[in-house]
Amino acid sequence: MKEGIHPNYQPVVFQDAAADFAILTRSTMKSSETIKWEDGNEYPLIKIDVSSASHPFFTGKRSEGSMAKQVDKFRNRYGQKK
Repeated sequence: MKEGIHPNYQPVVFQDAAADFAILTRSTMKSSETIKWEDGNEYPLIKIDVSSASHPFFTGKRSEGSMAKQVDKFRNRYGQKK
């Protein structure tokens, strides 16, 4: 591999703005903000809007009314012609 052409792959904390959830993982993303993690070290902080802790699909809080509306819309668009 060539030297100096690859981004820095480092530990980063992703924090969900909608839920009280954060995860330490590795990424090439950069941030000027930092956060002190549970192990006492500081890591770059990336704030995200949606994660598995707040997404309706993963939390099971998806409303059935909106699902029924989507099914009706699909049937109207692609249903069998009479």
